[in-house]
Amino acid sequence: MKNLLNSTDMATVFLNNALHIRRFTTQATRLFKLIPGDVGRALSDIVTDLDYPGLLHDAEDVLRTLVFVDREVKTGDGRWFQVKIMPYRTLENVIDGVVITFNDISRAKQLEADLRVVGVKN
Repeated sequence: MKNLLNSTDMATVFLNNALHIRRFTTQATRLFKLIPGDVGRALSDIVTDLDYPGLLHDAEDVLRTLVFVDREVKTGDGRWFQVKIMPYRTLENVIDGVVITFNDISRAKQLEADLRVVGVKN
């Protein structure tokens, strides 16, 4: 399972119902200061590069409403990520936390900004 998740090349964090870390991909360590010993710790205790103060609130909302959240979020160093927070369902179809994925959209955001500049010049 770990190899499969890491092969997607997408940062992913699995949280339990208390928003404690259950599992994470290697790519998630580029956004959060995570080490293997952090499994079981609250996500709120982990330092992140994301400029997303509402992350925990959104995760709580997903747990409460079961409606996924999709946001575009910037990091302190200028990278951009599409963040999706979804309910985590077990094989028995029981909600047992949330899954948060982070898709790097920095290149698309740069192209978007470049096109805006070109549009202003024309």
